[in-house]
Amino acid sequence: MTVDTAPRVSGKVLAAGVVAAGFVVLLVALLAAGGAPKPLPAGLQGAGTPVSWAVPVLRLLADLAAIATGGAVLAAAWLLPQSDGKLAKQGLRACQDAAVAAGAWAVAAIGGLLASASVILGVPMSQLAARAGDAGGVNQVRALAVSALLTAVLAVVLSGARTVATARIALVLTAAALTAPLLTGHGAIERTAFWSVLATSSLVIHVFCATAWIGGLGSLIRYGRDQLPAIEKFSRLAFGCAIAIGLTGLLTAEIHLGGREDGLGLITQWVTTGYGALVFAKAVAFTLLVWIGWRHRQSTLPALAANEPGAFWRLAGVELLVMAGTVGLAVALSRTP
Repeated sequence: MTVDTAPRVSGKVLAAGVVAAGFVVLLVALLAAGGAPKPLPAGLQGAGTPVSWAVPVLRLLADLAAIATGGAVLAAAWLLPQSDGKLAKQGLRACQDAAVAAGAWAVAAIGGLLASASVILGVPMSQLAARAGDAGGVNQVRALAVSALLTAVLAVVLSGARTVATARIALVLTAAALTAPLLTGHGAIERTAFWSVLATSSLVIHVFCATAWIGGLGSLIRYGRDQLPAIEKFSRLAFGCAIAIGLTGLLTAEIHLGGREDGLGLITQWVTTGYGALVFAKAVAFTLLVWIGWRHRQSTLPALAANEPGAFWRLAGVELLVMAGTVGLAVALSRTP
């Protein structure tokens, strides 16, 4: 165990910075890459520009809440100390925070469900109730409904969590809630096609690892400042997640950009298409995160073990902000043709 004597940035300030970084990157990426909602021509009726913008905004909120939930549950179930199957003080705190985050995730998922249905059906929100049957037939809407239901159940489970076993059940529910919306994305258009199955599987692994890496780091900053064993556990997890994210991200992008047909999709299109430019930006951000991880292993972790934690936590804060920016990029990618 190490005693944290470093000056701390307020958790609320860091959380606000994470949300702000995600939203700024999302806005810039959508506008720059051509994924931003566009007004309809005069005389045409649709969901409306505000509702169209609500789709990526609510998606970002849901993703950030999901990451916060997953990180806190991971901390309670595995990273933080336990006592005879019972959650210790910080584990209980993590589960209570996760319950709040899961509630926010559920609300954002429901909002995203309504906004997405309105945009897909091309009707104003005020007329959506009359088209409920049509909305229920849309795969994306059904997937969001499943996710919202699972996150609501997750919030209830977490609110009463007192044991490690319950935290592990919550971890499974978190994985299920993360998976549902991924089955209707870019890679799930033709579920029987080999490349579609490969892309979807790759995306699921990518999201799981990103949630564990980003959420795990956030949970360390909040709950594990004086827990060197937890930090060492997370360091090993982060290394594996980084490898998996790099490989699956490259594979998913190459498949989407047409590399399965001509072998050069990623190379030729990441500078000629909006989607490719966002892939390139995400690759740059990932490279920066890998460099930060290397700095941790070479410098800040040894200093932390020597009871000099300041550099580690400062760099971890910067790392979390960069990660928030990559989440904004990921949401923009999902909205860019």
